[in-house]
Amino acid sequence: MSSLSAKIQDVFNEPACDKNRGKDAKARKEGCSKPLTPGAAAGGCAFDGAKIVLQPITDVAHLVHAPLACEGNSWDNRGAASSGATLWRTSFTTDLSELDVVMGQGERKLFKAIREIKKAYAPPAIFVYSTCVTALIGDDIEAVCKRAAEKFGLAVVPVNSPGLAGSKNLGNKLASEALLDHVIGTVEPDDAGPHDVNILGEFNLSGEFWLVKPLLDRLGIRVRACMPGDARYLDVASAHRARAAMMVCSTALINLARKMEERWDIPFFEGSFYGITDTSEALRNIAELLVKKGADPEILDRTETLIAEEEAIAWKKLDAYRRRLQGKRVLLNTGGVKSWSVVHALMEIGMEIVGTSVKKSTVEDKERIKQLLKDDNHMFEQMAPRELYAMLSEHKADIMLSGGRTQFIALKAKTPWLDINQERQHPYAGYDGMVELVRQIDLAIHNPIWRQVREPAPWDCQSAMKDEPPSTTSETATVHALKKFAGMTADDFGEC
Repeated sequence: MSSLSAKIQDVFNEPACDKNRGKDAKARKEGCSKPLTPGAAAGGCAFDGAKIVLQPITDVAHLVHAPLACEGNSWDNRGAASSGATLWRTSFTTDLSELDVVMGQGERKLFKAIREIKKAYAPPAIFVYSTCVTALIGDDIEAVCKRAAEKFGLAVVPVNSPGLAGSKNLGNKLASEALLDHVIGTVEPDDAGPHDVNILGEFNLSGEFWLVKPLLDRLGIRVRACMPGDARYLDVASAHRARAAMMVCSTALINLARKMEERWDIPFFEGSFYGITDTSEALRNIAELLVKKGADPEILDRTETLIAEEEAIAWKKLDAYRRRLQGKRVLLNTGGVKSWSVVHALMEIGMEIVGTSVKKSTVEDKERIKQLLKDDNHMFEQMAPRELYAMLSEHKADIMLSGGRTQFIALKAKTPWLDINQERQHPYAGYDGMVELVRQIDLAIHNPIWRQVREPAPWDCQSAMKDEPPSTTSETATVHALKKFAGMTADDFGEC
């Protein structure tokens, strides 16, 4: 646990984070998130954060060293997509029992599990995750992984991120440290070129990155590694030979980007593939970084040509929706990079942003929002469900974009809702993704169901009911009204 404590302290002292640099020594030791409530860490602990970052590496076996319940985290925790390997969808766990804990059999059981995975699946690597139980009983997963790697001749990577260590965001960064310590730089590629880039913090949700990669391919830019979305172990292991990097989610992987720049001189920038303008700007920044690292400047002209072509096509498609969505009000209850990138994207087609959550946003994210919205009155750190419901029921927004956990607030308020978080079914990145996002918003807002559900119920429509008494003394007025409604036609209804 001493090595884990040192690693956590190193993460807390992240120098690339402006917010962290502004803290005093005491505040810096407390990290980035509020302390966890005992017993309430499910879905938001360090183990969960590490699994989120590493599981989309699709050809790796992910082994959870814990009682069975910890693997309830499951393989489908973010909706990432794979273009090939499916091993990541298989759950592996040591399934520790009380007897294993009492008798000290944890390390032996872990070694046996690694041997069985090697024999049955022969993966290029096995990632072993520590959890609260195995950390508390003192199992040395690093020693077991080292011994197993020597014995079986494959990479066995310890991921030291037990849930008790802290929040999900801390787990994201501890996963990055595992990659830096045990994976990146361990394989030397034989095809390194001047146009190789890394994309960091891109999870390929619903296949989003597949809408962006063809654009880079047309520019002759090769993605050496997309971490973690649709990644392969050898790609990640050779990522240190890229010439430049783009960071999509700095909240999770800022330490990975900074340390790769320090160790292997890979410059990076933070950008977004959401929206027409941001996608174009990201492509320009990638090309400019490559030129600074020695690529032929001719790539700059090719990039501008591609941008002009793709923007013209995208804006032509968006014109069909602009008139229908102009002035429509949007409430964004999300966070991180989407707190500003989606804001910019929607403002481009004339929609009004009435509020955006900045719960998981960095200082840089908040500054971008202020520049876009001209003030910070539309920013909120956290809005209670009661406040969200009041805002929507008073028709202060025409649609809410959020994750699945708040969809029922919108539905209760009879307000259109669209999933913008990791559970979504549609990709929204790149030029085509922006068109798809606008199309889905248009479908949600103009769905005729909203006009119907907002109308008063038939039994509340006084003029629609004849002044007839209930047929029996025991029959209530409501039951009588329902019976009448069942036999009514459209001509029987009057104005409410």
